[in-house]
Parts: sequence; structure tokens; C-alpha cells
Amino acid sequence: MGPTRPSMQELIGRRKRAGFVGRRNELDLFRANFDTSPEDERHSFVFHVHGTAGVGKSSLVRELEALAAQRKALTACTDETVNSVPEVLAAISAQFAKQGAELKALDKLLAAYRQRRHEAETASAVLDPGAPQPPSAGSMAVAQAGVIGLGMVPGVGAFAGAIDPAQVAYGTDRLRAALSARFRNHDDVQLVLEPLNALTPVFVSELDRVAGYAPWIALFFDTYERTARFLDPWLLDLITTDRYGALPANVVVTLAGQHGPDPARWADYAGFVTEIALEPFTESEARQLLAARGVVDEGVVREVLRLSGCLPVLVSTLAENPGVVDDPTATAVERFLKWERDPARREAALMCALPRQLDEDVFRATVDDGETEGSYEWLRGMPFVSERVGRVRYHDVVRTAMLRLQRTRSPRQWAERHARLAEVFGEWRAGAEEGLEPDEWWLDEPWRELRLEESYHLLCARPQTALRQVLTDFVGACRADAVAARGCAQALADAGEHADAEALRAWGRDLLAAVSGESGTVLSGLGLLLDRAGLDAETRAVAHMVRGRELRQTGEDEKALVEFDRAVALAPTSARAYHERGLFHALLREPAAALADLDSADALRPDTAWIIFDRGIVLQHLGRHEEAVAAFDRVLTFDPADRLAWASRGYSKHFLGDDDGALADFDRALEIDAEYLWALAHRAEVYRRQGRFDESFADLDCAVRAAPDSAWIASERGDAYRLVGRYEEAVEELGRACELNAEYASAHAGRGDALLRLNRLEEALAAFDRAIELEPTYVWALLNRARLRGDLGDEEGRFADLGLAVAAESSGSRALHQRSVAHLKAGRFEEALADADLALEREPDNVDHRDLRSIALSALGKHAELGAQLDRILEHDPDDWAVLGARGRNHLSLRQYSESLRDLNRAVSLRADQAGLYAARANTCIAIGRLEPALADLGQCVERGHETEWARGRTVDVLLMQGRYDDAVRLLEGIHSTGDLKGNMAAMGVYWYVDAMWAADVMTGRWERTRQLADWLYANHPDGAVRLALTVGLTEGAEAAEPLWREARTATADADAPDTRRILPSCALGEWSGADTSLSAALAVDHDWEDLAHLADSLSLLARCPGVDTALVRSRLARVVGARDVFQSRYAE
Repeated sequence: MGPTRPSMQELIGRRKRAGFVGRRNELDLFRANFDTSPEDERHSFVFHVHGTAGVGKSSLVRELEALAAQRKALTACTDETVNSVPEVLAAISAQFAKQGAELKALDKLLAAYRQRRHEAETASAVLDPGAPQPPSAGSMAVAQAGVIGLGMVPGVGAFAGAIDPAQVAYGTDRLRAALSARFRNHDDVQLVLEPLNALTPVFVSELDRVAGYAPWIALFFDTYERTARFLDPWLLDLITTDRYGALPANVVVTLAGQHGPDPARWADYAGFVTEIALEPFTESEARQLLAARGVVDEGVVREVLRLSGCLPVLVSTLAENPGVVDDPTATAVERFLKWERDPARREAALMCALPRQLDEDVFRATVDDGETEGSYEWLRGMPFVSERVGRVRYHDVVRTAMLRLQRTRSPRQWAERHARLAEVFGEWRAGAEEGLEPDEWWLDEPWRELRLEESYHLLCARPQTALRQVLTDFVGACRADAVAARGCAQALADAGEHADAEALRAWGRDLLAAVSGESGTVLSGLGLLLDRAGLDAETRAVAHMVRGRELRQTGEDEKALVEFDRAVALAPTSARAYHERGLFHALLREPAAALADLDSADALRPDTAWIIFDRGIVLQHLGRHEEAVAAFDRVLTFDPADRLAWASRGYSKHFLGDDDGALADFDRALEIDAEYLWALAHRAEVYRRQGRFDESFADLDCAVRAAPDSAWIASERGDAYRLVGRYEEAVEELGRACELNAEYASAHAGRGDALLRLNRLEEALAAFDRAIELEPTYVWALLNRARLRGDLGDEEGRFADLGLAVAAESSGSRALHQRSVAHLKAGRFEEALADADLALEREPDNVDHRDLRSIALSALGKHAELGAQLDRILEHDPDDWAVLGARGRNHLSLRQYSESLRDLNRAVSLRADQAGLYAARANTCIAIGRLEPALADLGQCVERGHETEWARGRTVDVLLMQGRYDDAVRLLEGIHSTGDLKGNMAAMGVYWYVDAMWAADVMTGRWERTRQLADWLYANHPDGAVRLALTVGLTEGAEAAEPLWREARTATADADAPDTRRILPSCALGEWSGADTSLSAALAVDHDWEDLAHLADSLSLLARCPGVDTALVRSRLARVVGARDVFQSRYAE
């Protein structure tokens, strides 16, 4: 294939540059910079070209760009046609691509940015059910049961979504939560909320990649006085900090504008910036240019110098005519054109100054029919015309002069020509509306550009009459974003200047000042309009809605609600006003109020998809998933290809337990968009909960392949590993998420949980610390760190974290519940009860809170209060098995045995699968001496795996009470078949009891072990003195045991000690009066069968001790046995 032929544009550009004269020093300085290594201190990384309008900045930038290209640099140049940093990045990428250096990763992310931004902005588009439409509001907003918001940031419109229940409390800022709800993807949230933080690191990475094979990269930013408001802070960070990554050293940046570097920003970096301050040509340079154009007549040269003031653009233009220069009063405009003998072209040049910029279509619409043949190419070659990205524009100095000439020469013609252009742009704008809903107009860049040009020409033609409409337009532009608002304000300012209309000039100046700057807010501009513009009620309502959005963004919720209320009051029949206020209520976690407003919106605009969709989301948040499914069904009748409505319905079906239906809906969403990450992640969750782990991880792996650099997807897969117990893989994948996004709090917290389960406690603590550092009110992380600190013995730290969690969870109850549990474990029962009470106040129907309160009341001995609470619950639901079980246990604590058994039998009949009920009933059966049923219930506990160690231990106790010593020992030996029994107090006690009973029956060979067991129990058991006293008494006689009995009596001297504990020492010491008093007192109060059975066994052993008055002991034993048997018979079956 032969060499590519140059285009017409390239040839025109070459001819213009061939005539370039002057600025030798500046060109030499720039050229020499490419001969200096970046490591050399003489190398400049930034050039700042500045000078007055017409001084030749843009011409010099074109020369510098051509010079850089000669040095094999990749070059890109932007000017005032870009309105934001993302647009700048897109322009650079497009220009690099033409030079064979595609920035594919940046292009992909920019496409995602535009898509996500468009989804958020156009969520409220109204659908026409009668014709195919663009994605519905449903498809413009990710939905799943939770928070909804509208217009969270300038440039973001209505959106809706859900909080993932598996990731509860992962964010604290409501704005971020709302965007998270909208997108379900942390990376998408970052992309929309902080596009510079998301896009710029990828841009830097791509620059670093191409810098590996390109010797230089040269970036030029022309007309910087127009773009510095958003470019300057970004470029400063990009060049001087590592916020976005390390910029390659072979990048050279050139800024060109009317003003020098901002000293407030660039003062500390003056050593790295080379300033090129352009002045008008010297007389010698001007003469050189004139000579190059063939103008040598001294009279003509002097007149050109006088008229131009040596301003390069004027010198260049006047140099095109070698004739006599006259008529200075026309500011050289007519002189620019007198050399052109064709009056049609001369008139065309004047008329083409009217549009702010033009392409061939605008050119043909501007000039008269029949006068366009070849004229556009001629115009593009004029010295005062510059071209970029297929469009041309006059130099401001020349255009301003031409506009002034036309306006003053014929005001009527001026108005007619602008009116004609306004009509043309209006027709084109109307054509651009095809396929768009009114809410989408200002969000559509082609439509917006046409509308701004139409407005500019209307303002120039009829300043007074057009002003009101343009101010109304400004409100709509503000609703879209600050870029659109600035465009509207700039049109006002330009029209005011060019039409010499002070009212327009003032409005443009004030509105530009209000919406420009780093904050990019439209709040101040809307305030100006509401205070001064006299807008109609409908437009004022929209302005208040947008102000509400802006105030909500800054966290001023009370003021925002006032704005939304004003909007509804001004437009009580506006579905939009109710809709936006409803979304705000949803954002504030007020779903009932949100639903009321959305119901009103639905009534005002029935069958409107975006209202129905958002109403479905609020219904999800209220837990009304059946109704939510019905709402999404309706949305899908308007747009069967709405992937987000399918996914939203699938989410609700999953919540309702219809996993097959949920999977079908997620499948449909993924048929529409195979890389729909949210649907992949949630289908994976459904698979996981079904135990279909291979399919679950296949979906997550697919998501990772689709978005390998997505921190959110890495976090989702890491959490999935964690939830199925694959903790090593979870740590690795969540670590990858943290590497991809070091500020991803939930990934750090999930990693901390996985590390905790791997018992890597210090690493887990560091991970939780990092998560909480990023999100200080991150409840889930605080609760997990509290648990970890408790495990590490840091009780102070544990309760400090629990306190922070409770404070952060101002309306929830999870933190209160966990702190109540911690208080219980610490024996702080009053505090536990207080937290349980507050938790129940917030969630009155929460069974876990209710059970926790029951435990606290029981621990405090407040059984009557607990019983009253349980009675009230059962009045409303007599078949609540859990409450019946709790009341049964409480009856046992109050020694109300019949009532306890009745409740527990009823509970077991309702839920025979609940092992805890068998345990409770076993305790009641033992307390009343029904030992066989107790053994059966304890067997159920063992069979069902419920507290098996306790159940087996109590089985041993029951066997001993039945006198089945061999069975008890065999079971005990089976339980403790390995290991040293010392340290197991219950087992040691049982062995001592069995040995003591056998030894007392003349099996003297066991006495040695019995004594060893008694000595160990004496040292370790609260009743050890009684056990040793009985052992010594049985083997050595009552006199030898007397000191031990006195010690045992001292231990029972406490007034709070039960009477049954005083009886045995009194009998052993022959203190019969005291023994009888204690025995009578014990038998007079409520007691249970087990207490009497243990006392009877102990008195039986005492009666066998040599030296004890056996008859007197046996008489007391008879009273105990009689009372025991009478008590047992009272509750016999």
C-alpha cells in the first residue's frame, strides 16, 4: 500500500504554518527542552504561554505541537470546546488513537463512566408505552430493596437501588450509600461520585504504558482562561502529587491562556514551570510578517502597524491585502475584507462571524443560498480562522470587531440574521429530540449544544423577550449538571457582550460567577434566579427541587426537605415534585413517607414506568416484596428488555423464597446483558444459598473476567469465599480488592473477619482498624473488632467499640443487642437489661431482643416481671412455641412446676424439632422427680446434638439418683474415655459419690481412691469440705472429721446460704436443735425434688459414719425422705 495522501485539512494547516514568523526565542526554548533529559534540572515539565487576546497564543501552540510531533512525540491538544476533565481525557485519547497509540483501558472506563452517569441522570425518563423506547427509568436505576436517591451530585439525576443485606452497614455517608444503592458496584459509585479519582489513575497508567515506546508525550491545553476553572486543580495534582499515580517523566505539558499561572496554586512549583509571556510583535517581527506576505510599501506598512498595534492576528489579517490602508474608524474590519473582490465572499465572511463556531452545515445555513460554492474552503484558509475537531471559529479579536460592525451598521439586519440562525438551530434541536423524553434533553450533549446556540442567537436577536426563556432554560440545565448550567450562563454572557445588552451581560456575569469554580455547584445560581428572575410557579418548583438535591448532597437535610416541600406547594399537580420528595424520604430511611409521596406521584401520572419502578424499590425497603414484584411486573410491561427491572424482581422473589423464580429473572437480565455485574453477583448469592457452590463461583469468576480490575467484584468473590468457609482464599481475594482500592472499607472489614476465623488475630485487628479508620461509623466492623478485642482480653476496648457502634447505629438495634450480650457475659445484668429494652423499643417484634431481655430479667431474678412480659405476648399469639418455652423455664425458676410442665409440653407439641425445649422439660422433670421422662428428654438432646456435654452430664446425675451406679460410671467413662479427669469437677464429684457409696457398703478396697478424690474436691470444689468430711468420717470416725465439719458449718453461716446446706454440718456436730430448725425451715419453703434427694443421700452417708448418733441422724433422714416422696407423688403422672 502506498503512502497515505494528506487530507485537505492537513494541507491547509501546513500552509498556515509555513507562513509563521516570529517567536523564534520561544520556539528555540521549547525545541531545546526535547534535547534535555528529564533528569536534568534544566528540563521543563510545564510551559505556561500567556498573553492578551490576539497576541498569537493559539498560533504558537500549533507551532509547538508541530515541533513536538517532529521529535516523535505523541501529541494532543484541547481548547475551550471541552467542559470537564472526562471530556479532556476523551479528547486526548481520541487524538492519541489517530497517532496509533490507543488508550484502550481509559476508553473502556470512559465508556463506563458515560453509561453509569447516563443511567443515573436519565432514571426518570418517561416511557411512551405505545412505541419502542430507550431504557426505562427502571433500566436506568439499579434496584434492590433499600435506599433510593435522586440527583446526588451535579450531573446525576434520579436513581434508585438497594442495600445488599449481606453487606449491611458497609457505608456511613448517605450520599455514598445512595449511589451504592443505585449501582450495587463500589467501583461504579466511585466512577460517578468521584470521576477524577476513578479515571485519572487509569489515564496515568495508560500514559506510563505508551511512554515506554514513545520518546515524548506532549499535552497542550489552549484557551486556558476558559478551562482553568476545572483543569487547574486537577492538573496541579496530576503533575505535582502522586494522588493519581506517577506521571511518566517524558511528559511535557503546555498551558496557553490569557493569564499567567495562578500564584495561589503554582507559587510553590515555579521552578518547574517555564513561563512564556507573549507580547505583541515587535515592529521588526511585524515587518517581517508583512514582508513574507509581500507587503513592502512603506506607507502601507506604517498604516498596518498603526491599525494593528502589532497584534499578530491583526497584522496577519491586514497583510493579506497589499492595497492602501484607510478607514481606521472601522476597527480594520472592512480593511480585513476589502482585498476580497467577490462581494459574496466578503459578506459571507461577515455573516459567518455571527455563529460562535461553525462547521459546513452552519456555514450553509448562515450565508445566502447560491453564495456557498467553494466559500467554506476559502473561509477555512483565512488567517483569523482556526480549526479543531472538524469545526472552525474566528479569532475572538476579529470576531468581536466584525460583530460590532454588523450590529452598529444595521441593527435590524443584525436581529434578522440572528433570528434566522436561531430558527435553524431550533429546527435541528427539534430533530435531536427524536427518541428523547423532555427530562432527557439537557442530558443529551448534541441536543444541549444545539439549544445553547439557539438561545445565544435568540438573545442576540431579541434580548428582552428571549431572556425569560433562557433563564427558565437555566433551571433545566442546572437539573442536568453544572457543565450545562455553565453553558447556559456563558451563552447569556456572550450574547450580552456581543449584543451590547446590559441585562444579558449582568445575568451572564452573575450566573457564571455562581456556577463556576472548583465546587461546580448550581445552588448559588438557582438562588439568584429565585430571588431576581420572577419565574413562573412551575419553573420555581423545578428550581426548588434542584436546590433540594444540592442541599441534600451537602448533608443539609432539613433545608433540603424545606425545598422539596416548597416544590410540592408550588406544583401540587406535579408528579415530579412528589416523586423527588418521595425519593428524598427514602434516602432518609423514611420509607412510609416515601411511599405516600410515590403513591401521589403514581395517581397524578398513572402507568409511568419510572414512578412505578421507584415505588417498587420502596416497597422492597418496607419488606412488602409481594407488592414489589407486582410493581416490577408493571414496569416490564412497558419495557420487556429492562434488565434492572428483571433483576429487581428476581431479588424480591429470592427474598420471598421463590429461588427458582429469582434465578429465572436473573437469567433473563443476564440474557439482556451478559456482563451485568450486579445480576451475576446476586445470582451467585442465590446459587450459594442453595448449596450450588460450583455455579455460584462460576458466576463470580465470570464477573471477575468481565471486570478484572474491579475492587467491588473482587470483594464480592472474597466475601463469597468467606461465607462458605474458604477463609484462606477469602483473605487472598479480599486482599486483592484492597490493593485495587486501598480505601475500600468493606473489603478490609471482610478480610479482617476471615483472618479472625483463621485465628490470625493480630492481622485481623489491623484489618478492622483500617476499615474503621476509613469509615469511623462502620457498625459491622466496630462490632467485629469489639468481639475480637474481647477475645484478646481487652474488655475496655471491647466496650469502647460497642459504644461507638451503638452511637453510629442511631436507629438500629444490632449494636445494642451485641452490647447487651457483652454486659450479660460480664455479669452487668442491669446494663444488659437497659440495652435489651432499647433494642426492643426500636424493633418491638424482634424475637432475639425479646429473648435477650428475658435472659437479663432472669439473671436479675425478676421472674415475676418476666412472666408478665411473656403472658402479654402469648395473649396475642398463644401458639408461639418459643415464648411458651421461655415461660415454661420461667415457671421453673418460680418453682411453678405444673405450669412449667404444661407450657413445655405445649411447646414440644408445636415444634417437636426444637431440641432446646427437651432440655428445658428435662430440667422440670428432674425438679419434680420424674426421672424416666427426664432421661428420655435428655436422650433427645443428645440425639439432636443440642448441648450434648450438658445432656450427658445430667443423664449421669439422673442415673445416680436412680441408684444405677454401674450405668452412671459406664456412661461417665464413655464420655471421658481419654485424658486426665482432673479438672473436670462434675466427673470427679460423680466418681467420689459412687466410690463413697460403694465403700460405705464395705467395699474397702476403694477407700484410697475415695480419699484422693475427696482431697482434690476439697481443694477445688465449693462443697469440698463436706465431701472430705464425709470421707474422713466414714474411714476414721466422727471425731476425726469434726474439724472439717466445723469448717463446712462456717461456710454455711452466711444468712443467704440455703437451709439445706446447714442441716448436714449441724447433724454431724450433734447440734440437733439447729439441725431441726434448718430442716423445718427447708421443708416449709418451696423446694424441688432434686434438692431433697441430694440431702437424703448425704444424710444416708453420714448415718454410716462411726461415732455418729445413727438413730438421731436416721430420724432426720426419714423426715427428708418422706418429704421427698410426698413431693414426687404430687407430680406423678
